[in-house]
Amino acid sequence: MKDIDNIPALMADIGARAKAASAALASANAERKHAALISAAETVWQRRAEIIAANAKDLDYGRDKGLSDAMMDRLMLNEERVQGMVDGLRSVAEQPDPIGEVLAEWDQPTGLNIKRVRTPLGVIGVIYESRPNVTADAGALCLKAGNAVILRGGSESFHSSQAIHACLQQGLRDAQLPEDAVQLVPTRDRAAVSEMLTMTDTIDVIVPRGGKGLVGLVQRDARVPVFAHLEGIVHIYIDKNADPEKALKVVLNAKTRRTGICGAAECLLIHQDVANTIGQGVVHALIDAGVELRVDEALSEIEGTKAATADDWGHEYLDMIIAAKVVPDLEGAIDHIRRYGSNHTDCILTEDAQAAQTFMNRLDSAILMHNASTQFADGGEFGMGAEIGIATGKMHARGPVGAAQLTSFKYLVTGDGTVRA
Repeated sequence: MKDIDNIPALMADIGARAKAASAALASANAERKHAALISAAETVWQRRAEIIAANAKDLDYGRDKGLSDAMMDRLMLNEERVQGMVDGLRSVAEQPDPIGEVLAEWDQPTGLNIKRVRTPLGVIGVIYESRPNVTADAGALCLKAGNAVILRGGSESFHSSQAIHACLQQGLRDAQLPEDAVQLVPTRDRAAVSEMLTMTDTIDVIVPRGGKGLVGLVQRDARVPVFAHLEGIVHIYIDKNADPEKALKVVLNAKTRRTGICGAAECLLIHQDVANTIGQGVVHALIDAGVELRVDEALSEIEGTKAATADDWGHEYLDMIIAAKVVPDLEGAIDHIRRYGSNHTDCILTEDAQAAQTFMNRLDSAILMHNASTQFADGGEFGMGAEIGIATGKMHARGPVGAAQLTSFKYLVTGDGTVRA
């Protein structure tokens, strides 16, 4: 390891070792990758007390920094959440290995047989904030897809990430795969992030996972290609034909289950025809659950609400706060979401199949839902085992980024002494 105080040299060394590891990992068979992930899962559980003790140091650091309750919740690990990491590692391990999958195959009149097959991207840089479980998720998914990964966790989760990373490396050793396949940047110095963004010779893609500030910095300064994971300005629209019971259940879950995740609902739109019925019932239920409602004029007479300002539309709270507004119709809801949304996740609650279809056709968010909580905007819930983030851009990967999305492809062309006329 290079001098930790010499950031350019440190990152150059990490990059060179990742690139070398990626070459070995690209040809590793599915059984060895599976074995590494299962061993990592077992090691995480065996060392859960060490991981939780490391997390306690991070929680102290977070309190000293004055992190919000929502951010502290994102940071906190307990035995249940460690079990969730173990389950995620095992789930990724059991996913089909994407490398070598034949995506398409055809024969040309010239006699050529052509196959398009999945191949690793190479080296992935993941820059993330707060949530230490991303260390396990990102490391597992990159390994599954045959990629080496350089992890740069947030300063808040520094000790937790180190403890989790040690478990991943144990898994690699047990499976006789290169430890350098999963590396963790061993410093809180932000200069390491700046270095990663320009390491075009060794990093093939950067995945930022965090708030608008982090993602904006990465998109602005990166010379390496980026899978953007923008903020989750998640809308739920209650249509005039919504089922009252479903609306109540879904909205409460979408807002209150975990407020600090990117799939948490941040804005509630209510069709004017049901504003005084279903709408009022949902608003009262949210208030009773401890949610602060910032509302437009049409809802302002409901006791316990606060008047919304212009800044409340298009705001990601990650807290027990939601903006709410009455819209004239489905078109009004679509217009609002197009103006203020982040193309992450949006939901319609309705029993009208045509309205649901129109909502899904007219909006271009990465995830569109009908009668389901937006808290399902998660790779694990999509059957991917875990996710490295929700990509909101349109190039290469979109929505939950699992192992298959962390691949590219190549063409395998076979002839029989075939020449071109």
